[in-house]
Amino acid sequence: MLKDKNVGLARFGEGDSRTARVFARLRDDIMTGRLEPGRKLKIEDLRRQYDSGTSTLREALSTMCADGLVERLDRRGFRVADVSVSAFDECLKTRCWLEERAVREAIAHGDTAWEEGVVLAHHRLSKTPRTTGDDPIHADDTWERAHRLFHMSIIDGCGSGILIQFCNQLYDQNIRYRNIAGTAAYPRRDIAGEHAAIFEAAVARNADLAVDCLIGHYNSTGQFLRAALSAGP
Repeated sequence: MLKDKNVGLARFGEGDSRTARVFARLRDDIMTGRLEPGRKLKIEDLRRQYDSGTSTLREALSTMCADGLVERLDRRGFRVADVSVSAFDECLKTRCWLEERAVREAIAHGDTAWEEGVVLAHHRLSKTPRTTGDDPIHADDTWERAHRLFHMSIIDGCGSGILIQFCNQLYDQNIRYRNIAGTAAYPRRDIAGEHAAIFEAAVARNADLAVDCLIGHYNSTGQFLRAALSAGP
């Protein structure tokens, strides 16, 4: 059964709980845009902000470099990875390439446990409201977790941990762009219907249709994000 666990966090063992906590807070601030793209990450400032030691922060930042969320500056520390339309297009294109292969492999080789995981993940997602009454635009955290689990459950049976790791990292990049760009256009889409189409094709073992639905889903999101990014801040 697929766990609700971030790939970056999974790299820290039981003895690294403090580093994992700092990593989680930093990652959340970068993913949501509270630490804005291109911002210089000064260790002394971060020590005060996150109440953490230098070595813990450097370890967490180095891990996020591997995920593409942070950039290491030559002899000048770290900064939040910048965003651009061209970088987003490259991310989306690569994500579509990799997930097409992962979906095809999962449908071809996924066992009964994989199929049950997809059914459960879609059921949970379909029963979780995307937004709350207080904020009718931005996605709720509970929905975000269910959304991630659904998409990862589809590819979970592909048989390649490396491929799943790359797909996780590209998922994070997409969510970061979505958070930065804003989601005002989302309520006009039938996102639940798009997810249902992906789900139905996957459990029917129709790889061509599942891939078409998935890529169409990602490209629809991409159109909104590209327009928002092109418009500037």
